[in-house]
Amino acid sequence: MNKLLAALERERPLQIAGAINAYAALLAEDAGFRALYLSGAGVANAAFGLPDLAMTTLSEVVTEARRITAATDVPLLVDVDTGFGDGLAIDRMVREIAAAGVAAIHLEDQVAAKRCGHRLGKALVSAREMADRIAAAKAARGTGDLLVMARTDALAVEGLERALARCCAYAEAGADAIFFEAATELDHYRRAATTAGVPILANMTEFGVSPLFTLAELAAHGVAMVLYPLTAFRAMSHAAQRVYRVLREQGGQHSVVGELQPRAELYRVLDYAAYEQRMDRLLARRNEREEGNG
Repeated sequence: MNKLLAALERERPLQIAGAINAYAALLAEDAGFRALYLSGAGVANAAFGLPDLAMTTLSEVVTEARRITAATDVPLLVDVDTGFGDGLAIDRMVREIAAAGVAAIHLEDQVAAKRCGHRLGKALVSAREMADRIAAAKAARGTGDLLVMARTDALAVEGLERALARCCAYAEAGADAIFFEAATELDHYRRAATTAGVPILANMTEFGVSPLFTLAELAAHGVAMVLYPLTAFRAMSHAAQRVYRVLREQGGQHSVVGELQPRAELYRVLDYAAYEQRMDRLLARRNEREEGNG
């Protein structure tokens, strides 16, 4: 069974934590999260210092995803924007993403020159073109178990009724789940879940158009998965800004040492001692061989 769906069977709604890199993924796993997310905005912002305006490439996203899946077995959902092209490009994207050990992707129905889902100026492809994207992804998946989620930005662009029609069309095209972006009312999720008949994901990103509904509220309205795409990244960035300013203004870190992750905690999360023990065993064997040859 697909690892994300297996996690969903254990926890519903399934909380999905955004992780911008492998160490963040380990921290989320340590906190008990059963699913992780690699945001397209997170890759652009954190890895390249760029805005989320479709400027990163497939290979760059795959590289970041592979680093996370190499560090943890927690299932990873990856933002693949509009698929990095159509037809054969989507085929290649799915194959490379699956080979990286990713559990799920979400494709969106914006045009290739996409924008953040919580910004103005979004433009969509037709429902039929998006259905073709989904079909191409499902065909490329073949007998594999990669979950293909369809994200729709239609609510903000076309209104609720047309957004619900798109949900239905995407489910009929083979989408395993629906990412219902930029909802402003709890009832939007309930109607999307009822209409689509597949699991619905709610995006609880901060400072966007969606209110920050609680897990209990979302559960009561049919939401299957709740995403926190950049919450930890925002916290990390805010803390880093403060520390950098303190270093410059105070000439040292003395006033913020209590806010820093201790070295011992870093080592615990990384299982540093186990790596050292392995290294020591390897060195001991090498020394034994050299002494024997001497």
